[in-house]
Amino acid sequence: MAYIDYYKILGVDKSATQEDIKKAYRKQARKLHPDLNPDDKEAERKFKELNEANEVLSNPENRTKYDKYGENWKHGEEYEKAQQQQRRQYPGGHAGGAFSGADFGEGEDFSDFFQNMFGGAGGGFGRSTRGSASGKFKGQDVNAELNLSLKEAATTHQQTFDINGKKVRITIPAGVYDGQQIKLKGHGNPGFNGGPNGDLYITFNIPADSNFERIGDDLKTKVSIDLYSAVLGGDVKVATLDGSVNLKVKPETQSGTTVRLKGKGFPVYKKDGQFGDLFVTFDVKLPTNLTEKQKELFEQLKNS
Repeated sequence: MAYIDYYKILGVDKSATQEDIKKAYRKQARKLHPDLNPDDKEAERKFKELNEANEVLSNPENRTKYDKYGENWKHGEEYEKAQQQQRRQYPGGHAGGAFSGADFGEGEDFSDFFQNMFGGAGGGFGRSTRGSASGKFKGQDVNAELNLSLKEAATTHQQTFDINGKKVRITIPAGVYDGQQIKLKGHGNPGFNGGPNGDLYITFNIPADSNFERIGDDLKTKVSIDLYSAVLGGDVKVATLDGSVNLKVKPETQSGTTVRLKGKGFPVYKKDGQFGDLFVTFDVKLPTNLTEKQKELFEQLKNS
């Protein structure tokens, strides 16, 4: 079984902070997202690998297990429990040869051992543990992805989906971010021999929005205004996440000017009533198809 280097997939090293991981994921997700690479199977494959890496490394608990056990992180704790059980049953170490020191033969690696132990492919200890009344193992965790639009992520709402034939309803708080992962304890695969169920990890995917760019809890947008409003001032309608507002344009506004609408940005995660800001950048559109009379007026302005 080939080792999967999640750090390499994300393009970070093992000392990366959670913020580094989040930034790296977002940067690559923008490039590899299926919406931007239609019918590109290689991009689709890399996007799935990227999501898998992010699901593990963005969760501190899972990341710790991955750093310790590699790609077998989901079963690492079961392996240690099995060792401890063997030590209690055989304190002298007489029956611990299969595990002590993790001494695998040539051609057999750590991954092969876990496949044999938990994947039903054989292995003496795997069979005896399954038949033992005391061999309780936690069920395997389940990873799922949930796609949300930016507007959906901005509102607290419920969604229902099927996991292992059971309907699971969750309340999604306003303000979740792209790549964020939540854990639902006990909603994973069933445990073995009376052991607890695994957990369900849900990762939110929020594609780029055509109108707004999200930066933390703030939003950025562009609004076009005509030359006359830019020169003389006026009003312009600006779309926000919860409707539109009228914004005053000051006389002699330059193209690229940015104004801030306080509290019109994205809701702050799990902080009711708190919002980021909306930054509006004006894009001045020059008139086209001028009449001769209009051109003469501009000449007069030019020479005045």
